[in-house]
Amino acid sequence: MFEVSVKSSFSAAHHLRGYKGKCEAHHGHNWEVEVFVRGKKLDKTGLLIDFRCVKECLRDVLGTVDHSDINTLDAFKKQNPTSENIAMFLFKELRTKLDSRNCRVHRVCVRETPETRACYSLG
Repeated sequence: MFEVSVKSSFSAAHHLRGYKGKCEAHHGHNWEVEVFVRGKKLDKTGLLIDFRCVKECLRDVLGTVDHSDINTLDAFKKQNPTSENIAMFLFKELRTKLDSRNCRVHRVCVRETPETRACYSLG
């Protein structure tokens, strides 16, 4: 099995509904995101997928959340914008753009801070 990953970042605000603590107040983060793509076969040039393709798709998806109030986005009007739920949202969005017969998005990890990380994967 081959795996490639690409990192990027976005800035956005959110607040956690029903949470008792500092995160219930409106606040922002400079989020870091890493997407992992896996597959069994390489193409004729020896690539699983071109990094540029992964970067472009990730940039497009992150453009939907960058400099936003995540709570106001349709996907998060009823679902809390926790790091876990943001990772799942990005995972699902990236799968629609990147999955093919040769490779699939395997995992997406989101960092609110350098010390914390939440990931969503196929299992």
